[in-house]
Amino acid sequence: MRKIVIFLLLICILTVYGWSQHGKIIGTVTDKEGNPQEKVTVTIVSVKSSAKKIEVQTNKEGKFSQIGLWPDYYHVTFKKSGFMPISREIRVRIASPTEMEIILDKAQDMMERNLSAADKLFLKGNNLYAEQKYDEAVLAYNEALELSQSQWGYYFNLGLAYKKSEKKEDAIATFQKALEMNPESYSINKELGQLLALEDNYEDAKKYYAKATEISEDDPDAFYNLGVCLTNLGDQEGALAAFLKTIEFKEDYADAYYQIGTLYINQNNVEKAVNNLEKFLELAPEHEKANVTKQLLDYLKK
Repeated sequence: MRKIVIFLLLICILTVYGWSQHGKIIGTVTDKEGNPQEKVTVTIVSVKSSAKKIEVQTNKEGKFSQIGLWPDYYHVTFKKSGFMPISREIRVRIASPTEMEIILDKAQDMMERNLSAADKLFLKGNNLYAEQKYDEAVLAYNEALELSQSQWGYYFNLGLAYKKSEKKEDAIATFQKALEMNPESYSINKELGQLLALEDNYEDAKKYYAKATEISEDDPDAFYNLGVCLTNLGDQEGALAAFLKTIEFKEDYADAYYQIGTLYINQNNVEKAVNNLEKFLELAPEHEKANVTKQLLDYLKK
């Protein structure tokens, strides 16, 4: 009996621990008059995997909640017959629930029919994208946009499909259109920064990476990307500050330690260079830059 009790206790502890590593979204949906809206469909989709989605509905008080979400960025769409759909990008954290307050506008019948048809094409595009049929996904997203050009998410996903199809110019133009509609989107700014950096346009990329760090002030990836961009622009002081922010928010960010180490070499700060390069090797002994790092350390320790 004692063994059973201990076993059950361990299961409870592991379950609680597992859920504590997840985040939660809570919110309220009303109309413009402040009336709670029941049975609004709330669709939650991870930015990293648009094929995976969760759907919940609001209750009589217009409230909804969803637990068990991995910390990440999500597109959340709110839909109810007779109203214009609304889409928001949010970041889910472990520490506290992400709260949303949504106000829906009423839609005309004709507009609602067009939106419904556009949504079907948009979902078709998502499924094709998940199947890695990127050119076909581009066609579906463009068809959706012919019916409705008011959804920034349509442009964002079209940009992703263009990117996968290696049509960088089209992707950049499409992401810029999405950004006009949703300038506070971390994901759009990050994608634009990445594409422009791949084109060696670091000056423009810096602008989007910097915006990404403003939107997501504790996101290590945002600061790392900014640091790489600043390194290529020759701003070593700014790059070092960005990489130090990276490891402040993620202590095991191996690549950041490599970048910090090489920047300290340029500053002739041998002690800090060695410490950071050794930390890099400790975290990533099989990294493609491991051999170069070992050579650098041998030289620095002479």
